[in-house]
Amino acid sequence: MTHRNGIILASSLWILILFTGIGTAAEQAAGSSDSAQPSLTPAAPLQIKASTETFHYQLEGRSDPFLPFITERSTRNEDPNEIIEEDQVLTGMQLFEPSQLTLVALMATGKDKFAMVQDFTGKGYIIKEGTRIGRRGEVSEITPSRVIIKESARTRSGQTLTNTIAMVLKKEGEE
Repeated sequence: MTHRNGIILASSLWILILFTGIGTAAEQAAGSSDSAQPSLTPAAPLQIKASTETFHYQLEGRSDPFLPFITERSTRNEDPNEIIEEDQVLTGMQLFEPSQLTLVALMATGKDKFAMVQDFTGKGYIIKEGTRIGRRGEVSEITPSRVIIKESARTRSGQTLTNTIAMVLKKEGEE
């Protein structure tokens, strides 16, 4: 017999011994468990008591249970007084900042007041109270000699900043 055949024969012998040992141990365990098998009795069902009380969540002094406990923090140092730019589509007069416009005429008809402004190309536009100008401005008042625009912006800290701009009607010949 060669060395290789001897290894295979020895391996086969160990496998045979191992399986026969397992078989007898399993038979012994099965035989011993038959005599000492416990009897199973069904457990009594759980009794649930009915309650007439209703649950009311008190929000005062508690956090919102639907918000996550952990929030992302900014990795950069941000200035709390920095103005937050809102993502909005700008249309009409919002495309012009008040400094880009020149007041050229004022009109009043009964209760309605109008003003005419020009952009840097000389194109004219008619505005009235409530017209949005620029990103943050709105015409708040039209007087006989000027247009008052109020700009408001929010900072990162939640503070609202307001600025008042007056567009004055220049007399003919004034620069």
